[in-house]
Amino acid sequence: MRRAAEGLLVAIDVGTSGARAAVFDLDGHRLLEARRGYPTVSPREGWAEQDGRRWRSAAIGALGDLAGRLEPAGIGTPREVRAIGLTGQCPSVVLVDRDGEPVGPGLIYRDNRASDEAEELRRRYGDTVIHARTGHLPSAFHVAPKLLWLRAHEPARFRRARLALQPRDLVGLALTGEAATDGTHAAATLVYSLRERAWDSGILADVDLDPSLFPAIRRSDEILGGLRTTIARRTGLSIGIPVVLGGADSQACALGAGVVGPGPVSEMAGSSTCLNAAVAAPLDVLAVTHYPHVVGTGFTTETGINTTGAAVAWLAGLVYGGRDGRATGEDWRRLDREVSELAPGADGVLALPVLGDGERTDPGLRGAVSGLSLRHGRAALARAVLEGVAFAIADQLELLRLGGTTVTELRVSGGDTRLGSWTRIKADVLGIPVLTVPGDAAVTGVAMLAGLGAGVYRATGEAIDRCVRAEATIEPDRAAHDAYASMAVAYRALEASPVVRRDPAR
Repeated sequence: MRRAAEGLLVAIDVGTSGARAAVFDLDGHRLLEARRGYPTVSPREGWAEQDGRRWRSAAIGALGDLAGRLEPAGIGTPREVRAIGLTGQCPSVVLVDRDGEPVGPGLIYRDNRASDEAEELRRRYGDTVIHARTGHLPSAFHVAPKLLWLRAHEPARFRRARLALQPRDLVGLALTGEAATDGTHAAATLVYSLRERAWDSGILADVDLDPSLFPAIRRSDEILGGLRTTIARRTGLSIGIPVVLGGADSQACALGAGVVGPGPVSEMAGSSTCLNAAVAAPLDVLAVTHYPHVVGTGFTTETGINTTGAAVAWLAGLVYGGRDGRATGEDWRRLDREVSELAPGADGVLALPVLGDGERTDPGLRGAVSGLSLRHGRAALARAVLEGVAFAIADQLELLRLGGTTVTELRVSGGDTRLGSWTRIKADVLGIPVLTVPGDAAVTGVAMLAGLGAGVYRATGEAIDRCVRAEATIEPDRAAHDAYASMAVAYRALEASPVVRRDPAR
């Protein structure tokens, strides 16, 4: 382990499968990470809930675990931590009472119960108007429809609420005593004016949501507050360490991948996939959503896919894992090797890897596999899932091109960069270079925001120069790209088939 002479930066990520705390030196090297998990509960089809108290306890527990391991690892002391930055899954939401305690479970981004409420918002405003105003098309994915569902179906719970907080916001409140959010989280609510960068009072009035239910909006690189005495004592960190608000995970990932100008696209490849490009002004393509960039005055586009890494992990556990159904590191290496030995096309097997009871923009879509035969082994099925995700990514990038955005390369970061076969598949399907960004650019980006907010870095350019680095570029194979073209047509036909659709209200 290296010792960081200049000081340390910490990033906390309240993610989908757990919360983690990672420590970085000032050159963006991740030195150590601690993680505590929590489950997702699906009490009904299309529902996805988590316990907000677990978001908070896991984040604080991971922070304490990290602080306690710094000196034994030879990295430094807790006193050398110069700032803490925050991020998390977005948009997920929990209602909290006047004491900051969660009122019922949190509804995470892939919870699709509020489809009717989202559709009503689309009818009320029309797609063009609501997209121009908020940067989004309403779906059950967003916070406001979830709140409207809670108000209609759980009124007693809703009446107890004093704030609607996203996971990062709840942890920020616990660490500092301050309730606030940033523009990247606010944009995912549908009650935020993208161009004015403020809560949209008109929409709030139209849907009769009290503005006081939403926290104040601050910059992503702004200090939220100092670390509270109780948390400092619990974790072993110094009282008053600056806690910087940070941004939504995918938005922070764009910064951590160095995506602050036109051309490259960031892919945050985790349980789900988010794709982000930097643009000077929002695009008029309705299927592309928008957020304020975490730095500067520009914007980031975003399109996403709900179950990418989660779909592969499910398959890996099912056909490569042991008795407990969980794949080990060796299982993942075996999957990667076997997939790489198959030719493009997975021997005729085609997979639609929509395994989260719906997609964020299409709640009725379900997963499917076609072309299976007794001659196929597990590698064909695994490769088909990897290729299916790549086809879905290709469709998302085409939306950017329709809006006039140039796409020059894909910069991939996150846990699934461990699959070299997948990086090759993406390059061949997309027909553009694919770079892997070491580690996890989301937490790197949060550490960079922490450094910017605390004055460790004087400007964004300095933070990028010091912290962003990419591994070797994978260039597309033109013959493979051509072969994938016909498969992409078949993929889209499968996606459009009525066989893979269900009524999300059931």
